[in-house]
Amino acid sequence: MVLRCRGHHFIGINMLSALKKSVRSKPSSQDIQANILAGLTVGVIALPLSMALAIASGVPPQHGLYTAIIAGIVIALTGGSKVNISGPTAAFVVILLPIVQQYGLGGLLISGFMAGVILVMMGLGRLGKLIEIVPYPVIVGFTAGIGVVIATFQIKDFFGLEVAAGGEHYLEKLANIAQAFPSLAWQETLVGALTLAVLLVWPKLRTKVPAHLAALLCGGIVAWVMTQTLADFSVATIGSRFHFEASGVIGNGIPPFLPIFQWPWNLPNAVGEPIGLSFELIRELLPAAITIAILGSLESLLCAVVADGMSGKKHNSNDELIGQGIGNMLVPLFGGIPATAAIARTAANVKAGGNSPLSSVIHSVFILLGILLLSPLLSYIPMASMAALLLVVAWNMSEAKHFIRTVKIAPRDDVLILILCFSLTVLFDMTVAVAVGMGLAALLFIRRSISLTDTKALARQTDSTEIPDDVVVYDINGPLFFGSAQKALKTIAMVRPDVKIVVLDMSEVTLLDMSAIVAMESIVNDLANKQVGLIINNLQPRMILKLRRAGVRKRLGKVEYSRTLSDSFKLVDKMRHGSSLL
Repeated sequence: MVLRCRGHHFIGINMLSALKKSVRSKPSSQDIQANILAGLTVGVIALPLSMALAIASGVPPQHGLYTAIIAGIVIALTGGSKVNISGPTAAFVVILLPIVQQYGLGGLLISGFMAGVILVMMGLGRLGKLIEIVPYPVIVGFTAGIGVVIATFQIKDFFGLEVAAGGEHYLEKLANIAQAFPSLAWQETLVGALTLAVLLVWPKLRTKVPAHLAALLCGGIVAWVMTQTLADFSVATIGSRFHFEASGVIGNGIPPFLPIFQWPWNLPNAVGEPIGLSFELIRELLPAAITIAILGSLESLLCAVVADGMSGKKHNSNDELIGQGIGNMLVPLFGGIPATAAIARTAANVKAGGNSPLSSVIHSVFILLGILLLSPLLSYIPMASMAALLLVVAWNMSEAKHFIRTVKIAPRDDVLILILCFSLTVLFDMTVAVAVGMGLAALLFIRRSISLTDTKALARQTDSTEIPDDVVVYDINGPLFFGSAQKALKTIAMVRPDVKIVVLDMSEVTLLDMSAIVAMESIVNDLANKQVGLIINNLQPRMILKLRRAGVRKRLGKVEYSRTLSDSFKLVDKMRHGSSLL
C-alpha cells in the first residue's frame, strides 16, 4: 500500500510485515513444533482470562472468547510483531464497562469498530512511535488506576455480596459495596480465598502448568464437591449467572458453537432493544472510541517493545497499528469486544518458544476448540474464582512497586501528573484521564522545551575579536517555537540607545515555527524604526528560506545574513555606511 510518491522514492506501509518475515525465514519443523506448543500454552492461559475480562467489562464471557479467537488470528497475520498475542485485556475494562452500562452490547461493539478505523488511520499516518512520546508517569498513572478499579469491582463476586444497583461513579459504587458487606456469603469467600491462594503459591512450585488453570480447577472442583456434599453450600457459577438463546432453546453458561457474523447495530442497547446506527450515536461514542484507540495503541506497541527485548526480534510499529485496527474492525462483526496485544500472554508465548504468528493462530484455535468441546465444563467455574483471578491481574497491572518508586524519586511535576492521572482514572473515567493526562504531558513537554531555549548577550571580548561599543551580539540556543520564541526574542528589542547594529548568533537554533517568524518580523520592524541594523548569523539555510518567504530579508541594508561570527563583524562597517552585501 503506497501512500505518496516523492521523486523516485515511494513512501508507504509494508503490510503483513510480520507474516512476510516469518515466511522468508523458512521455519524448520522444530520451529513449527515450538510455535504449536507455545500456542497451546498461551491458549490455556488465555481461555479463562478472556472469559474473566469479558465479565469484568460487563458482557457475557463468550464475547471475550470470540475476541481472543478472531483477534488472535487476524492481528497476528496482519500486524507488525511476530510474537504479540492479542485479545481482551484488563486495560480496556475501565473504558468498556461504562459503555456497556450506557449503550449496551451494541454500543460497545460499534465503539470497538470505530476504534479499529482510528487505529488503521494512525498506522497509515505513521504514528507508530506514539509510545515514545507518552511520559512514563502518565502510563503508570493509567495502569495503576485501572488496576484499582478492576480490583474494587471484584469484591462483590469474591465475597458473594448482594450489592444494591445504582451508583454511576467510583465512590458511589464503593459506598454500595461497603454497605453490602453484612450480606457476605462464606461459601463464595471460601472458594475465592482458595483460588487466590493457589494463584499466589502455584508459581513458586515452578511447574509448567499455568497458575490460572490450576487455580480455577481447584476452585471449581472444591465448589462442585462441596455443593454435592453439603445441603446449604451454594456458589454462583458461570452457568448460573449467564444464559444464552439459540434457535429458540435457552441454555446456561457459554454457547457451544462458533461465533456468527452479525452487524453490531442490530445488537441490543442498554434496555434490550436494537441500538441502530445514527450520526448522533457515532458522535456520542467517538470520545470512547478515541480513548480505546489510544490506549490500544499504547498497550500493543509497549507489548511489542517488551517482546522485542525478550525475543531479539524487531517489530514494525506502523504495521502493528494497522493490524490492530483491522482486527478491531473485524472482531465486533463476530460479537467480540475491543482487543489489543497482551503483555502477559505475549511474554508467556516468547518464554514457551513462540517466534512466529503461528503460535497466536494456534492459541486462537485452542480457544475455539475449548468453546466447542468444553463449554459444559466451563459453566462450573465459580464466579468467586473468576474474581480471584481478576484480583491477581489487577495487582500485576497496577505495578505498585513502580508507582511507589516514581513517587519517591521523580521530579515534582512528574509526581503531580502521576497522581492526577491515577485519580482521574479511578474517580472519573479513562476518557477524562486520557485527555487530561496527555494534555498535561504536552504542556509539561512544552514548558521543559522552553527552558532549553536561552538568549544571552556576549561579552565585549570574544575569542580574538573585540565587539564595538555600538554593536551587541546575542547568542540564541535551542528551538524557537510558539512556546519559546517570545521568551528568547523579547530582550533583543530592548537595546540600548547607543546600539547601532544587533547580531543574532543562531548557530544552535534547531527549529523555527510561524510564531517565531512573526516574532522575528516584529523585531526587524522595531529595530528598523530605531535605525538599528540586524545581522543573522549562521542560521540553517532552510530556516533562512522561511524568513525570506515571510519578508525578513534585506531591507535598505538593515538586515544581513552571515555564515560565521567573523563574517558578521566584517558586515558591521558595510551596514554602518548603508551598503548591502549583494
